[in-house]
Amino acid sequence: MRKLLTVCTLLMLVSAANAQKKTAEDKRFAGLDTAFTRVLKDWNAAGFAVAVVEKNKVVYAKGFGYSNVATKTPVTANTSFAIGSCTKAFTASVIGLLEKDGRLDIDKPVRDYIPEVKFYNNEMNNNITLRDMMCHRTGLPRHDFSWYYFTTTSRDSMLKRIAFMEPTAGIRERWQYNNFMFFLQGVITEKLTGQSWEQNIKNSIFKPLGMDSATVSIDEMVKQQNIAVGYGLKNDSVIKKLDYYHINAMAPAGSINSSVTDMSKWLMLWINGGKYNGKEILSPAYVNAAISGQMVVGSALPAKDRPDLFFSDYGFGWFLSSYKGHYRVEHGGNIDGFSASTSFFPSDSIGIVVLCNQDGSPVPSIVRNVIADRMLGLKYFDWESERKIAADKAREENKNATKAKTDNGTKAAPPTHALKDYEGLYNNKGYGTFEVVVKNDSLYAMPGSKTWWMKHVQYDIFTPVQMDADGSFDSTENGTPLQFNMNLSGDIESVGITFEAALKPILFTRTPKAKEATKEELQQYEGEFDLNGITLKTYLKGDKTLHLFVPGQPEYELMPVDKDMFAIKILKGFKVQFKRNDQQQVTELLSIQPNGTFKAVKKSK
Repeated sequence: MRKLLTVCTLLMLVSAANAQKKTAEDKRFAGLDTAFTRVLKDWNAAGFAVAVVEKNKVVYAKGFGYSNVATKTPVTANTSFAIGSCTKAFTASVIGLLEKDGRLDIDKPVRDYIPEVKFYNNEMNNNITLRDMMCHRTGLPRHDFSWYYFTTTSRDSMLKRIAFMEPTAGIRERWQYNNFMFFLQGVITEKLTGQSWEQNIKNSIFKPLGMDSATVSIDEMVKQQNIAVGYGLKNDSVIKKLDYYHINAMAPAGSINSSVTDMSKWLMLWINGGKYNGKEILSPAYVNAAISGQMVVGSALPAKDRPDLFFSDYGFGWFLSSYKGHYRVEHGGNIDGFSASTSFFPSDSIGIVVLCNQDGSPVPSIVRNVIADRMLGLKYFDWESERKIAADKAREENKNATKAKTDNGTKAAPPTHALKDYEGLYNNKGYGTFEVVVKNDSLYAMPGSKTWWMKHVQYDIFTPVQMDADGSFDSTENGTPLQFNMNLSGDIESVGITFEAALKPILFTRTPKAKEATKEELQQYEGEFDLNGITLKTYLKGDKTLHLFVPGQPEYELMPVDKDMFAIKILKGFKVQFKRNDQQQVTELLSIQPNGTFKAVKKSK
């Protein structure tokens, strides 16, 4: 009987202990609904989801707000969001798996594995390693507008752009974030495995972790039912729907979509040293290296107002810092309509993921910090108010600066050319091609899927103003100015855009866009023309191609660019213009060159 009482007493004590533990756990999340509702309201956010991991289990997972504002569909823990650059740790992990299998060495020059990649100079070609790429120390600045505005589905095409991207520092001299280097890691995994980056991610990570709802493209995500729509803010307060951004070839740098439920499994893997449910997925050696400082992001003393937040390093796809005495591993993510934060505290076995369907939102970092303080047993701090006060102050300062802005008293000078003279295709080998056209009385540029209204500033300087999908314009003019340049013939030959602040303007060379011309129209220009005793011949080849032949020179293809005007396709700054008589018959050919204009008279038949 005494033995039975003892057992019962022990059971009661265990039950009470478990109940106390559960109560203690529940208290950590008490009042979060109210706090996070306030976050949604203060930042005019559509919605977000959050999950908290402790050791091997999810201790909190919940959605707030709407995944679709129009249909009032609530966010849940299983709603899929774009996670943006949180993708990088996945891509680097595949490199880690290949290193574990002995298929590569991250400290050897990257061209040992992919000789077709070329960098800006031989020093970079001979010395950049995978480790350099994995921790952003190649010397390359972001060059993000290359992939963002000039997107492509061809990884081969994207790969070739790297050779034309100028560095702003020496190798390993400075930390500079660069998406192209994570794209390149994905290309290397494809070459070594014979599988696409997408398939490598699915087979090596998603499948063993059971991340069943995670996808690697927008095309895959939209086939699911429980997905978030992306939103931005107009005039700082109006929620507006944004189109999904298809990252395409740059996928290894930021194309994964997931729910906080599935991302929790990813966090458990890292918290448990590369194991999930007791099975090793990533090697402990790689996990340790990935979350150890490989490059200093910024060196500085702690700020006086935040002495408990300091040091900033980068591992392999992870930012590293000290958070109130706790070692934090974290990465954010941003892509059109979405913001994310994935973080964990390895010494505390705690992980937090926040996914939000708002563009460039502070919500993930606020929610992450609020929960971190609770999970780590730290003193309360009102992160929401601090961020809100700072944002309101910055907004007011910006308004005051705008009001205080004055011109220099000089009357604005008009463009040097008629607007139609700026039309054409503009190309840079490190970026891509965009078209400039005239619509009504304005100039427009169309980089990729975007449209800019070119607001005239002075002479040949224009400021791009983003056009929204609904045809309205962004109220803020934050685009960098574009400056068009002339050649010696006085024609517009290029445009410079300051896409990288530390570099000279990126130069895009203009090619006049060919206009449609029928065979019958082109036949009017055929004939022989006398140029001071030299006979020039113009003739059709095929149905729609006019050519010019000058004795002793190669045959030139003529491209129609305007009425009676042709560009010589392979010669920049050279044009041919035909003149007509009163009967509209072609009588002269003007050869317009940088060193002058030369007249040739048509010979009679």
